[in-house]
Amino acid sequence: MSSVSFGKFNPDVDCQLDDGDTAWVSVSTILVLCMAGALAFFEAGLSRKKETLTIFSQIWVGLSLLAVCWILFGYTLGLYYLFQLIFVNIYFFDNVTVFGPSQGGFIGGLDYLAFVNVDFDKCSQHALTIPHASFACFQMMFACITPLLMTGAFAERLKWKSYIIMVVLWEILVYYPCAHIIWGGGFLSHQPLDTLDFAGGIVIHVSSGIAALVCALVFGKRKDFDVHHGEPHPSNIPLAAIGAALLWMGWFGFNAGSALSSSGVAVVAIVNTHAAACVSTIVWMFMYWIQNKKPSMVSILNGSIAGMAGVTPASGYISVHSALVLGFVLGAFSYLSIYLLKHKLKIDDALDVSSVHGVTGLIGSIAIGFCASLKINPNGADGVFYGNGWQLVAQIVGVAFVLFWSGTVTFILALTIRFLNNKWPIFLVSTKDEEEDGLDGLEFAEISAYEETVSPEALKLLLEELEKKRIRHMKSLIETQQEQILIQQKHRRTLLRERTNIHSNDNISESDKPVLSSYGSVNNL
Repeated sequence: MSSVSFGKFNPDVDCQLDDGDTAWVSVSTILVLCMAGALAFFEAGLSRKKETLTIFSQIWVGLSLLAVCWILFGYTLGLYYLFQLIFVNIYFFDNVTVFGPSQGGFIGGLDYLAFVNVDFDKCSQHALTIPHASFACFQMMFACITPLLMTGAFAERLKWKSYIIMVVLWEILVYYPCAHIIWGGGFLSHQPLDTLDFAGGIVIHVSSGIAALVCALVFGKRKDFDVHHGEPHPSNIPLAAIGAALLWMGWFGFNAGSALSSSGVAVVAIVNTHAAACVSTIVWMFMYWIQNKKPSMVSILNGSIAGMAGVTPASGYISVHSALVLGFVLGAFSYLSIYLLKHKLKIDDALDVSSVHGVTGLIGSIAIGFCASLKINPNGADGVFYGNGWQLVAQIVGVAFVLFWSGTVTFILALTIRFLNNKWPIFLVSTKDEEEDGLDGLEFAEISAYEETVSPEALKLLLEELEKKRIRHMKSLIETQQEQILIQQKHRRTLLRERTNIHSNDNISESDKPVLSSYGSVNNL
């Protein structure tokens, strides 16, 4: 986040609210919210038809459930004493809240429990020109969408019971600590390590990307993985394209909104997001084209998402020229990552979340250590190219920590679900029959995403109408055939007459033919 002041937590402070900043962050909040629906379109379109309802419902319910968690306890929750009780006294979890104040006790500070004391006329220390409530709601959208990114990794395998358990526990145990440590005043948000993450490359994309890879490994491959090489035919590519287009639009709010102001830094984030996305799209198109002799719409969509995900952490810290180069690197490495993980190592990350989000988020976060410039963002830092090698160290440490923490916690959660499923097979798709039926058929009342349930009366009328159409069609065919028969008969009679005339001319008698006399005159014999 661009305009965050870290250090010892201070309560709400009186400040000068800026109407322009408040309006922009409010619009950005709405744009990021729309990204959840766009993600559902994108993933459902790229998945098989029999999983459409499952993906839509997982994202819809996940968005609602995680928002409630954020309002009730997520925004203010402190985890230090919980971890101290369960594990060990780890110094960097000291006073861990996400964005609220921590106080002594089992769960830390509860000043903002259920958004109590989240004011509409005062600022938070994290954003000094917008209301505290505006900042809290903007952060809520990030907290909601992060676990939802993982749904593309375990598509067609995780049932409803385990999905609810997975996303809620992952949100509490992974996202909340990572968000605090990088953004909320934790040990990586200030000197000496001051890891930079403008809009969530580390907190969101790296954490969900490594979690997706771990889930794919622990839950195992789908039964027909080798038949389709891990890429069954998408159910609706135009729907996926609509989702990608809406994600592209929403990403401007995602990245530029993280400036927390309608400033030049927000404009830089918009330009960099668009530039990197466009370059990555072109790279994916040509790499697939060269490899397969034809371009692919799915690869074009993935290239766009990879570019936007990868530039997210650096979008407010680097120049547009760096963003263009970064877009090329993001496109190439994310494409090669899919080739390695899915086609060589046979890891069944269904929608390639680990490559499109995880690998790109990692690269973009490390790129800050090279390309960041104080000329672009005075609240950032200089990178290696501008004489500050220490920032690269800070970025590597931040990425390594989130990889370790998210990977470890996700492995424990996924392994627990698999262990429980071995005893009670109600958590994962366990048999080939279940996989062939699809989660829509197993767990939803609707027949499928593309079939309507009708009453017996309506069904009878529908069948009658279909029968009428069938009869009309048959009559039309019969009439057409009769016309064709008449035309053919007429044509045959014409040919027969012509042949008869020709034969008659050939049978003229010799006596009717003229002959020449010996004197050259014509005589009739």
